[in-house]
Amino acid sequence: MKALIKKLKKTFPVDKFFFHRSYSQEGEDMIYRSCFENRKHYKGFYIDVGAHHPYRFSNTVHFYQNGWRGINIEPTPGAIKLFNLFRRRDINLNIGIDSTPGILPFYCFNEPALNSFDKEISLTRSATNANYKITKVINIRTMPLKQVLANHLPEGQIIDFLNIDAEGFDLEVLKSNNWDKYIPLFIMVETGIDIQNLAGSEIYNYLSARNYALVAKTNRTSFFKLKSA
Repeated sequence: MKALIKKLKKTFPVDKFFFHRSYSQEGEDMIYRSCFENRKHYKGFYIDVGAHHPYRFSNTVHFYQNGWRGINIEPTPGAIKLFNLFRRRDINLNIGIDSTPGILPFYCFNEPALNSFDKEISLTRSATNANYKITKVINIRTMPLKQVLANHLPEGQIIDFLNIDAEGFDLEVLKSNNWDKYIPLFIMVETGIDIQNLAGSEIYNYLSARNYALVAKTNRTSFFKLKSA
């Protein structure tokens, strides 16, 4: 029977049906895709803060492959070379985001996806998880998000979604934006929001005060939509 099933699968690949390939850690790109599925052949614009890698754990590469473009911001030294190679339509910046321009210590791990400006989170993670260790601490140039957008966002360009994965620095990224001028239609933040206790989440309250509603959630990430969008 097993041999028959194997032969059937090879001849008629009934087990190969899938909708779209996800590159995200938890399928976040497919949740984003569902927000735009009624706009056929639409080519939008994204901002990815903490972009990490052009493919691995990427919430934006699915859109890039479908003609979108955007701004990728990744402070890890050397990582931006891959973006310049594989994401040539995008604007790729090797900086960090903070409320003020300056220089901040950046904690680099043996798992680059965990690299962070947040000292407390980094030291705790390194001390409590044997699999993840800080390999070095380096100084990285930082800039407010509003300044990055003023310098690089094309004039009149709609921001379809803002993706933030800053390993504990997410609220600082949000606070560094000019919310009177740069208003994304959707925002995704990797943060441990408890939907049973939303009032206790600083990020939820911050975005709620700026007219965003929580519309979806995975284990790690939360999706917000501009209420008038």
